[in-house]
Amino acid sequence: MKDLFDEEMFADEPKRGRPPRPPRRRGPKRSGETAKRILVALPWGIFAIAVTVAGGLVFAIAMLAVGALCLREYLAMTDEMRPIQKAAYPAVAALIVAAQFGTSFSILLVLAASFPLLFAFGIEGGRRERVTTSIGVTLLGIVWIGIPLAHAVLLRGLPDHGAALLIDVLVGTFAADTGAYATGRMFGSHKIAPQLSPNKTLEGLIGGFVIGTMAFWFAGLYQDWLSGTDALLIGAAVAAVAPIGDLFESMLKRDLDRKDTGTLFGAHGGILDRLDAVLFTVVVAYYLSIQLAF
Repeated sequence: MKDLFDEEMFADEPKRGRPPRPPRRRGPKRSGETAKRILVALPWGIFAIAVTVAGGLVFAIAMLAVGALCLREYLAMTDEMRPIQKAAYPAVAALIVAAQFGTSFSILLVLAASFPLLFAFGIEGGRRERVTTSIGVTLLGIVWIGIPLAHAVLLRGLPDHGAALLIDVLVGTFAADTGAYATGRMFGSHKIAPQLSPNKTLEGLIGGFVIGTMAFWFAGLYQDWLSGTDALLIGAAVAAVAPIGDLFESMLKRDLDRKDTGTLFGAHGGILDRLDAVLFTVVVAYYLSIQLAF
């Protein structure tokens, strides 16, 4: 889905006595890849909307399952650094439970409690080799995955309109990601981060921002409690942060020499590949929502 290298890098030189091959027509392929991205995302989008509408314990349990899948991929990617799995899984689960039954302060307490937990399991069996790296990489996974999923629970739990806001965020994030991919493939020529993600372009970034912002705003038209100005502000924040989440994951994959985080979606990667932007947008959307809409 996301090529690591441009095909032009491996184009053969024309052989002597033979005319050069005509350039490939890549238009249908581009549109086909975009369509595949949408088709793969649709079932999971329906699932996300269903559990969001259900809310309560159903949503919290769904976030626990998502957290376990995300951690499984992350711990597999960082296996050589010896992450402390016995601390990572309970810490992420506790963050989600704290969000469901407590407050944002409860989340902070759980995050603080993860430090002695990491220490306890880090010295288990008296093994201290590379324990600093083990603790650091485990804590990164807890924060990167656990904190956003906890904020998803907090956002869904906002009174009266939490479900609608979370669905708006998912719509805006999906639209920004798909819009950036489509416009980048069609019009992109100026690379913005070639060392992290060679296919990211300025044109795609602008297209994704505009499409994501307008998607959130359009969804807000059917919600009389959300003003057009607030919808534009939250939508713009979601669309602006989404590519940062994508680039952050790309940075980790480059460092770990991975093309995809997993194989849950087959050729389209793992669950972290699909949620990289959401893990950033849901946090920003929560704090903007409580400032603007509540």
